Amino acid sequence: MKHMPDRPLRICLLSYRSNPHCGGQGVYVRNLSHALHSLGHCVDVISGPEYPVLDNGVQLIKVPGLDLYNQENPFRVPRPKELANPVNMLEWLGVSTMGFPEPFTFGIRAGKLLARHGSNYDIIHDNQSLSYGLWFIKRRMPAIATIHHPITVDRDVTVKTETALWRKLKSLRWYSFIGMQKRVARTLPHLITVSKFTRRHISGEFKIPEERFSVVPNGINTELFYPMPEIRRESNRIIVTNSADTPLKGLHHLLPAIAAISAKRDIKLIVVGTPKKNGMVEKLVRELEIGSIVTFTGRISYAEFVHQYARATMAVVPSVYEGFGLPAGEAMACAVPVISTTGGALPEVVGDAGVLVPPADPAALEQAVAELLDNPQKARRLGEAGYKRVQKHLTWTAVAEKTVETYQRAINDYHRLRPA
Repeated sequence: MKHMPDRPLRICLLSYRSNPHCGGQGVYVRNLSHALHSLGHCVDVISGPEYPVLDNGVQLIKVPGLDLYNQENPFRVPRPKELANPVNMLEWLGVSTMGFPEPFTFGIRAGKLLARHGSNYDIIHDNQSLSYGLWFIKRRMPAIATIHHPITVDRDVTVKTETALWRKLKSLRWYSFIGMQKRVARTLPHLITVSKFTRRHISGEFKIPEERFSVVPNGINTELFYPMPEIRRESNRIIVTNSADTPLKGLHHLLPAIAAISAKRDIKLIVVGTPKKNGMVEKLVRELEIGSIVTFTGRISYAEFVHQYARATMAVVPSVYEGFGLPAGEAMACAVPVISTTGGALPEVVGDAGVLVPPADPAALEQAVAELLDNPQKARRLGEAGYKRVQKHLTWTAVAEKTVETYQRAINDYHRLRPA
């Protein structure tokens, strides 16, 4: 039996942006808050837009911002009344100069809110905003942060991928918030990350001793992702769950592999999500002339997501780097055989329950997909092994229990070291 606190904890989760439909941050906040509440703890979530969808019992405290990256109205021009607010003005100036100011401005807003109401909580848990606001919050109350992976990796891959100098400089400007995150992270005595690989990587990139990190894997919501044996799997249907043009996600490495396979056999690629208009992915689909076999689903519900998995022959995770790899775990929870790269922490998620190939290698992806298409018995065995692995190691209840243990250490150290 795990040692739990003598009384329920009052927990505040901070998340500067928590997209409820896609992206790891929204998934993390929703499922962790629900699992913590199910263990009997009191949980509030303070979030900027887009706001998460939370389960019953978890309170959402909205911290409005300008939300200039809203997909329905991106880069809108704020009203003069909005810009009268100094924090809004900082956000607008940051975006106007090609930066990404949301973590910084969210930290200011959350810090002001917690200055008034922070005594309501035993622990503040930041979800990778790592803002200067957190720097001041941690002086008043116990605070901890989750770093899912070092954003320096995203920056370096993006800059390397760009060919034009002005695009490289634009990318460097957009990722300039990393300096703030490094400085703030170094001041936190307790941090959470999601894999041993990521702990080593963040430690090196951020210059933080490894012993400050607790490794708590992400969980898979097995109430949302589960097998549907009543639906027949198709024999040539491949699913990938990231339509992003971000080079780190590796879709541009999978598409040439799909094009090569389609020249020899019938095949379908289902891409969950929507690509950027006239972005890298759309252009590559046109260049490879595979528009007839590639389907982008757009935003879909979890129910439709599970149906897509149930019909899929296999799921492919082509990421160049993942700090954890939720798409792999979600596919495994649905008993879908997985082909994954070895990028980042993906081998820790997949283990021996999937096919692993080197990252950024279209030829390796092509070979792995073709071999699994030719061997349905192996595909079935991998699907069963992946399902068992998730049930044993990757539930959100286990994640919440480990997280609470980390909270308790942070709380104890804060009160032990705090001057009388």
